[in-house]
Amino acid sequence: MADSSSTGLTLFSPYKMGKFNLAHRVVLAPLTRCRALNKVPQPSLVEYYSQRSTPGGFLITEGTSPSDASAGFPHVPGIYTDEQVEAWKKVVDAVHAKGAIIFCQLWHVGGASHQGNFVTYMFKWQSFVLQFFNLLGDHQFLQPTTPSQRDGKYVLLPDGSHDAYSEPRRLETHEIPQIVEQYRHAALNAIRAGFDGIEIHSAHGYLIDQFLKDGINDRTDEYGGSLENRRKFLIETVQAVVEAVGADRVAVRISLGMDHLDAIDSDPIVLGLAVIERLNKLQQNVGSKLAYLHVMPRFAAHGQVEFDQDEARFMRTLRNAYEGTFMASGGFTRELGMDDVASDDTDLVSYGRQFISNPDLVLRFKLNAPLNKYNRETFYTHDPVVGYTDYPFLNSESVKEN
Repeated sequence: MADSSSTGLTLFSPYKMGKFNLAHRVVLAPLTRCRALNKVPQPSLVEYYSQRSTPGGFLITEGTSPSDASAGFPHVPGIYTDEQVEAWKKVVDAVHAKGAIIFCQLWHVGGASHQGNFVTYMFKWQSFVLQFFNLLGDHQFLQPTTPSQRDGKYVLLPDGSHDAYSEPRRLETHEIPQIVEQYRHAALNAIRAGFDGIEIHSAHGYLIDQFLKDGINDRTDEYGGSLENRRKFLIETVQAVVEAVGADRVAVRISLGMDHLDAIDSDPIVLGLAVIERLNKLQQNVGSKLAYLHVMPRFAAHGQVEFDQDEARFMRTLRNAYEGTFMASGGFTRELGMDDVASDDTDLVSYGRQFISNPDLVLRFKLNAPLNKYNRETFYTHDPVVGYTDYPFLNSESVKEN
């Protein structure tokens, strides 16, 4: 994506992200790993995030549920109970002990939910069962919600099988403020757990992205139709979280050019500029910039390492429009990251799969050392060690040789 110009900056140049002083620009991307058994972070998460922490480094957690009904995959963590907050404190403390900074990504999947419990499956045949439990106020059994009623897609489960997402229902207009409040409360919980900030997941076909894109949002109320209406839910959520914890602790992730889970837009550049216009205006109104805008143009296909011309134009357009720290993600190699930072196409680069298999990725990048290969089959298992904390570090002899 880079052009021929160069700023002299590299992935290892320091960067000031608002009030946070980063020692380098290699960021741990948010990565679903399914090790939070029963939605509570386990000791293995403490080790996993600690392994990937460096002095002045920046980490973003896996998608974390702001409510019981917002999770889309088995054993992803939440941050809506005291037990979860206390468990996250141990993770944050371990990261801070290494001198790193960590944000909690808040993730509501909307209709892309696999609830994985008996009552949800019963809904396919006996809707009164679900309604009965909802009346009791047991939110564990809430039916997944989405902006628009859609046919289900299939989700890959940790055991390697596929199953249909749970049947969603259209989110009623009067319910939307309740979802915004869940984000606000989860953000406060994250700060209580010691997190340095919050990233609002507004990408990849999940709830907020479902509102943003005209290919899936067919609402006729004030949250559908026009660009102004479709971006309304995102802006209300960001505004609520900013008011709760401060703009410099809040970030937003978007993937407006991506087609995932039926969330596609007819003109992603126009949509992107409309979203950025409102984020810029919000920053001006509160007198403080957000922590960053995190942009992913697409899911990188296996082996794809270059952005095509449309993707590069999309990223540069958003980069030039946004008034603040810009983070890029999506299949970057060391070389592409170095090029994009040097050409000022981005301030920070987040890495996913390479960080899974290389807990010392920053050091390996600095030394231009070989990388461990990742094993896709263990990305989403529940094992607390295998494919999670057992990838090897560079040994001392390797470091000396380089």
